[in-house]
Amino acid sequence: MSRVHLKQGKAETLLAKALWHKGLRYKRNDKSLPGSPDIAVQKYHIAIFIDGEFWHGQNWDERKKKLKQNREYWVEKIEENIARDIRNDKDLQARDWVPVHFWEKEVLKNLDSCIASIEEIVEVQRELLIDGKEIALYDQGDDEIVEY
Repeated sequence: MSRVHLKQGKAETLLAKALWHKGLRYKRNDKSLPGSPDIAVQKYHIAIFIDGEFWHGQNWDERKKKLKQNREYWVEKIEENIARDIRNDKDLQARDWVPVHFWEKEVLKNLDSCIASIEEIVEVQRELLIDGKEIALYDQGDDEIVEY
């Protein structure tokens, strides 16, 4: 386990750089948010997690049957990780954030698809955040507030 790198792995770095090149600004490993998302797009309240397939239980029902060594430890460990991910997602949603999870291999193999998914969420969030806020501008002519 000493070789497990929790931050700034290859998949996370690829996704972060691609988002930056698309013009999205973010904070990495934001500890002020539940679960410390790998990438937090604060402007649109999007929390992005790049999850390792083993550690976060991809195909867990099938995979846990194949565990041979130290089975009790790993089942408890991975199931707690899955439960924590669910709790963190609920906490983020309660704060009006959108949690997004990608499997690490998904990012490495289909980066463009991951970016497209995030861009779709950005569009939805952009509309929600604009609609949710009252936009008031001063009309140049008579100093009245005109609401749009």
